[in-house]
Amino acid sequence: MDAPINQPDDSDCIRAVINQFLQERLKPKLDKLKEGEDEKHQKLLEAHQPEIWIADAARRVSQIQQVTHAIKYTHPDAKGTSLNSSGNPAAGEHLIGTHTLNGSAPSDVVGNAAALDVYKFLRLEVNGKTLLRLAGDSAPALVDALSADTEVAQGWMTVFANITEPKGEPTSHKLAKQLYWPLGNSEYHLLAPLFPTALVHGIYSGIREDRFSEAAKTAREARRNKQPHDHGFREYPNFAIQNFGGTKPQNISQLNSERHGENYLLAALPPSWKSERISPPLNMESVFDRWLNRNKRIYKLTTILRGFLVKVQPVNNINIRDKRAELVASIVDEIVQFAAQLRDLSPGWSQHEDCHLNTDECYWLDPYRGLDDKEFAAERSKSNWREAIYDRLGNWLNARLNTDKTPMSDAEHAEWRSVLKAELRMLREELDYHE
Repeated sequence: MDAPINQPDDSDCIRAVINQFLQERLKPKLDKLKEGEDEKHQKLLEAHQPEIWIADAARRVSQIQQVTHAIKYTHPDAKGTSLNSSGNPAAGEHLIGTHTLNGSAPSDVVGNAAALDVYKFLRLEVNGKTLLRLAGDSAPALVDALSADTEVAQGWMTVFANITEPKGEPTSHKLAKQLYWPLGNSEYHLLAPLFPTALVHGIYSGIREDRFSEAAKTAREARRNKQPHDHGFREYPNFAIQNFGGTKPQNISQLNSERHGENYLLAALPPSWKSERISPPLNMESVFDRWLNRNKRIYKLTTILRGFLVKVQPVNNINIRDKRAELVASIVDEIVQFAAQLRDLSPGWSQHEDCHLNTDECYWLDPYRGLDDKEFAAERSKSNWREAIYDRLGNWLNARLNTDKTPMSDAEHAEWRSVLKAELRMLREELDYHE
């Protein structure tokens, strides 16, 4: 049971937490100032005095809303209503929905991204309770901690507590999804499905834990070594990643930013028990020479990307960069699938006398060879093979995209390498996953 926060000592605790939060926000801003900017220095100090900053936060909190279902996932410019709802418990345990979370997933926040610091402030915890919860409970200790003027403090608490309430009457928008549901007698309900961001975040967190946690890695290693283990692990074959917000996921919502703009989509398909047998890449020095170019899906995606870059030259804006990043990510998804197929072959295939792959690609594509080949495992752990893979991928992509209208020079290679390191999170996670 949570202890009530009513005592004077609790007010001191709240003040200490708030002061620490403000100092952590102030320091990087002061560090950016140049010598002699005394006026800016003084203004920053004044702006981060607790009562001044909290008064400003109370003014800006109306620009954001705490929600579980958000409209901007349908379209970033949709202006309609988002909702804060615990779901429909009448749906029962046999249906998955927000109600199945039992309030365990964090709520999302939508609105002006510049005001998200206010929500970070309200998420500060004292004795297991957030400031937002204390504001909703009208906790006397919070009143005392916010201001010496009780009336002012209570006013701030009221506006903070209203962060869960929608602004104005419920409305849809022309950019939102809309369904006309027939009622009979030529009458309809207008339904506006909203993206369940709280539910999505719970699923996302669970899948990441299953894929990348130390416990899951340990269980997989035990299975590869045919050793017993205390628990099993979960796999999610053929799942896809849906992206929201492009290079600025925070413009959609706070949780979307924390998910790096990603939403995991599970394959809703019957099991496929038969697949085309893949052979190891023999008699070649690199899979980036011929192997990937024979992949129909990769060939199609690189052809689309090359045509897109030719079409938009010499224009370069955020929409073009987002589309480019989307196509590059799709290409890398296919490469990740290709690498996974090769890793499913019997470990040690790269020792075949006809295998002439460079060492870095052997480390990448035949990692389990190290289970029996200790020398291979030791050299792999010391090698900088990941960076080599990025370079080879950049060189290969340059060659595929090179045209008279879009010549790919060293500058473009450097740009691609930068794009790869910044955008291709999934490839990096897969490389680390098979460490």
